[in-house]
Amino acid sequence: MSSLLKYSLAFVALTAIFSCSNYSGEEIVEDSLPVIWPDYREVTVPVNMAPLNFTMEQPVFLSRGENTFSRLEATVEGADGTTMIGSGKRVIRFSPRRWRRLLEKNAGDSLRVMVRSLEGKQWHRYRPFVIYVSDRPIDHGLVYRHIAPGYEVYSKVGIYQRELSSFRTKAIYENTLIPQTCVNCHSFKQGDPDYFSLHVRGEKGATVLQKEGVFRYLDSRTDSTASAFSYPSWHPEGRFIAYSLNKTYQSFHVTSEDRVEVYDLVSDIVIYDTQENCILAGDHLTTGAFETFPKFSADGRSLYFCLAREQDLPSEYRDLRYDLCRVDFDPLTGETGQEIHTVIDAVSIGKSISQPVPSPDGRYILFSLLDFGTFPVNHRASELALLDLEDGTWRLLDAWNSPDVESYHSWSSHSDWVVFASRRRDGLLVLPYIGHIDREGRVGKPFLLPQKDPVHFYGTLTRSFNCPELITAPVKLKLRELERRANRMDREAVQFRRID
Repeated sequence: MSSLLKYSLAFVALTAIFSCSNYSGEEIVEDSLPVIWPDYREVTVPVNMAPLNFTMEQPVFLSRGENTFSRLEATVEGADGTTMIGSGKRVIRFSPRRWRRLLEKNAGDSLRVMVRSLEGKQWHRYRPFVIYVSDRPIDHGLVYRHIAPGYEVYSKVGIYQRELSSFRTKAIYENTLIPQTCVNCHSFKQGDPDYFSLHVRGEKGATVLQKEGVFRYLDSRTDSTASAFSYPSWHPEGRFIAYSLNKTYQSFHVTSEDRVEVYDLVSDIVIYDTQENCILAGDHLTTGAFETFPKFSADGRSLYFCLAREQDLPSEYRDLRYDLCRVDFDPLTGETGQEIHTVIDAVSIGKSISQPVPSPDGRYILFSLLDFGTFPVNHRASELALLDLEDGTWRLLDAWNSPDVESYHSWSSHSDWVVFASRRRDGLLVLPYIGHIDREGRVGKPFLLPQKDPVHFYGTLTRSFNCPELITAPVKLKLRELERRANRMDREAVQFRRID
């Protein structure tokens, strides 16, 4: 073959490639914002957030044939003039290194995002949208339980941690390590992984307590308590942990839009002294009424919890409603005050409060508001609400709520960010959303946890993100010690002392 013929064929091939994927003719300017998913338009993100990779939904005028683009492209321009481009056929991806630099240079300002789509040989350009960049970073990572959205068997359950400045994810514990177990109720002292508690349920189960490098495997069942430990709350100083003791049951609905109702037949609150290995119990928090979801205040001088009067369950489960209450707490002795103060009388307005979480700066309490009951993840009517502890007022967070479930929530260590769980995407899986909150309690549009390929990740996901908790550093659980202690049934018994 002659040299001239070789060059001619090469030119034809390059021309074909260029004309198919890099057409540079006149583009059509659309007078509309791009419909993207996840929806990152007008959100506020922390300066150390992983890239917000996204896809674009097919607009009506491109709906003929397959629901695909030839190419997607996004140009991101910072207020400082720095730009970067992300692209892809199905998902627009950004370079993690360049994305990190762009956020750092525009901390406290905004990014302008212009999206283009190529349909065949025709480019379409859309109106730009803004992403706001807070100069307040979010904590190192997110810890969550992955669990199937079913209710009958454990299946595969695990606790995982995700680094929020990247897409790196690592298992902390999976129940394949100890078969026929479930794991739940992971908790940290204001996000500090050196103070870590979780429960392994099953024949070999116990409460895992890892404090300042010391591992303990506790059998928290005693002859004087209703159950083993449940929902925990670390005291800010790290010596005490408040636990509820719950006997939890499920009822399944045939016609209701809510598939299942979870309720407690018994729920009490006790204080565990990690120094003395002793449960401290008072008569006023272990009554025939229902006390649950304890949470220490930021200064450690109060203990908040939910309280409902005694009901005939399960027949009266729709009448079970909880107020938000508080008792004084003595961080020197671990004893609680005798007087129970009602903080929010939700019962009087026909509502129920669940999962109160004080902010680390001591200003607010974020809680779930339901029509009845105590388990918001199963109630479509569950909404997030915010109590201002300075003036005692509370309000629904409309910017964060949706027509579906909002439930479990966690504050960042500096009270600038909240992660919460929601079923808003499909009504089935619980997914983590991140929202910004300023010093005046103003909240912005929340955003779905970014993924390297959100279409593939969330499109193939079959397990919920349960109980998301923010952490300030990686969790280093002593797995081999846990496995050894569990398989040998080597559990440390706790002592019991009544303090009234």
